[in-house]
Amino acid sequence: MGIADDAVEIRAQGWRALAAVHGIIESALEKALQNEHGLSVVEYTVLDALSRQHGWHMRMQQLARATALSSSATTRLVTRLEDRGLLTRILCVDDRRGIYTELTAAGDAVLEQARPTHDATLHEAIEQAKQVPELAPLVDALDALYPALAPAAEPVPA
Repeated sequence: MGIADDAVEIRAQGWRALAAVHGIIESALEKALQNEHGLSVVEYTVLDALSRQHGWHMRMQQLARATALSSSATTRLVTRLEDRGLLTRILCVDDRRGIYTELTAAGDAVLEQARPTHDATLHEAIEQAKQVPELAPLVDALDALYPALAPAAEPVPA
């Protein structure tokens, strides 16, 4: 195997590790959010993205980017959430083709109920991924990149 082949294999291993960590996290979140709040991960992601607008709204294209969905999938998702009263669509006054999406009070309430479940499950899933020797270096690298988000170290008994 040559140097170029080694580089390809290293990248492939990194990609597989990233996919495995993502799978662990997404599976745990999907199960917990669905069981406890009737939300899918992507529905939670939409509500969360809209809540971070602090009183503003998002264009459908921005929401599609935030959720990594196609435009048509985003439209279907927004329709489902709108039917449940969790968000609303607003026509852009400057561009009649533009549509904004905004969180409703009901959507904000569902999000606030689901956020502790999401955060605790995310923490547990990351800790689970750390226990897999092949995945631990990636999780450690994420902790190093975002140290403020890393869980506090357990106190060492005296």
